[in-house]
Amino acid sequence: MTEWKARRFWTEATVVDDAHGFGVRLDERPVRTPAKAPLVVPTRAMADAIAGEWQAQQDVVDPQAMPVTRSANAAIDKVSAQRAEVVAMLTAYGDADLTCYRAAEPEALVRRQSAAWDPLLDWAAEALGARLIPVEGVVHIAQPANSLARLAAPVERMTPFELTGFHDLVSLSGSLVIALAATHDVMPLFELWSRSRIDETWQEEQWGADEEATEAAALKRRGFLHAHSFYQMSRN
Repeated sequence: MTEWKARRFWTEATVVDDAHGFGVRLDERPVRTPAKAPLVVPTRAMADAIAGEWQAQQDVVDPQAMPVTRSANAAIDKVSAQRAEVVAMLTAYGDADLTCYRAAEPEALVRRQSAAWDPLLDWAAEALGARLIPVEGVVHIAQPANSLARLAAPVERMTPFELTGFHDLVSLSGSLVIALAATHDVMPLFELWSRSRIDETWQEEQWGADEEATEAAALKRRGFLHAHSFYQMSRN
């Protein structure tokens, strides 16, 4: 059976003011989410980006070419409906943060991890009052409860739209600390992404790059960059 695909029916995608933010219309039809909720977003910048994605569609609509629309749909249909669960899932990363789990050897990898991750832990301690303790190996060791609470505080204040972008910053990097550093512009985004990939880069240097793994990493990096952009667009 041939899969049904949506086709372009509109002439122009435009942004309109809404009592709760900004909507997008395709000619006179308001855009709705997959769950049929009005697609209303918090900032003009996000609405402009969504309208641009719809305007760029050709005869057949390609959802993969509409990342801002897809993230906005997720914020409205999914994250808003289960905000508390999303917050809990993301803040739980702090108790097993990537930046805390260190190799015992070889020494070159130990030094590389320390050089990349110690400054991030120092930033979290100084800027957020959240000191996490690095450990050797992969066995879980509970982090200080007070530090975890301080890391959780800014996440708990995020809107569903901010949480949608923040979710991918955390899940793609494996680190609540790196994600928070990204939202605070602690260092360039590409640098933060590179620091989240210390172990993978090391393995590539030792054993060579795998084509499939390289493609997957590039896809994740694009997702990380988009997540940061979406987070920024979410803020008034």
